[in-house]
Amino acid sequence: MHDDSPGRPIEILLVEDNPGDVRLTIEALKEGKVRNRLSVARDGVEAIAFLRRQGVHADAARPDLILLDLNLPRKDGREVLAEIKEDASLRRIPVVVLTTSKAEEDILRTYDLHANCYINKPVDLEQFITVVRSIDDFWLSVVRLPASG
Repeated sequence: MHDDSPGRPIEILLVEDNPGDVRLTIEALKEGKVRNRLSVARDGVEAIAFLRRQGVHADAARPDLILLDLNLPRKDGREVLAEIKEDASLRRIPVVVLTTSKAEEDILRTYDLHANCYINKPVDLEQFITVVRSIDDFWLSVVRLPASG
């Protein structure tokens, strides 16, 4: 149940180093007809710079939702998650961990770091579209997100 009233598009930050998964996410969001603006950070260092509006990201929009891969170069997703949740100005942004890791310790650790949910990345396109659509339906249609601030 999407709100069809004209409003601003949802700002999504995808933190993902795999170009194939970036493409799949873009496709899945298009398929789901989500009004969104997707920004992509290719590693953990870039993600933190984006969120803190540093350097080339000085004019970055504050995301309404962060899709975070765990296995990232330069600064891994667990470190990024910890930094987001320790920062009073960022901690209210919902973080969906989207990863291929099925390790129980990763699941427990990300919830300990206050991830809002943990989803295993499917490898197949149709499944991936279903997952991204379900993220959209739940986080962007059902859940009331905090106002940007």
